[in-house]
Amino acid sequence: MSVPHSTRICQIIKLKPSAVAEYKECHAAVWPGVLVALERAHIVDYSINYYPPLDLLIATMKYTGTDYEGDMAKVAEDPETQRWWKMTDGMQESFVDGATGSGGEIPWWANVEEVFRFEGKP
Repeated sequence: MSVPHSTRICQIIKLKPSAVAEYKECHAAVWPGVLVALERAHIVDYSINYYPPLDLLIATMKYTGTDYEGDMAKVAEDPETQRWWKMTDGMQESFVDGATGSGGEIPWWANVEEVFRFEGKP
């Protein structure tokens, strides 16, 4: 899905092997307020994929706004998102040194550098 004037973002985090079933279950029914907060923050085309051999979660999304840091701060202030993160953070292990959880000063999910892109014809 090509979104004009968007920035692609890819992030990774480790999923604890003991939490795979629970993580998939809660993401099969993401709380509506969490989705609203993401939408308000100009996040579109968001998906999380799981690679079992490395217990790796890979998130990709597009950001269509003009103030990513400000929009992410608003997401972090959302009470329902904070409750969601409290539930899901315990299922994950961050690759980012010093990270203590989602919404903190240090990012919980590690950003991954894009090394190739092909969008094809519009």
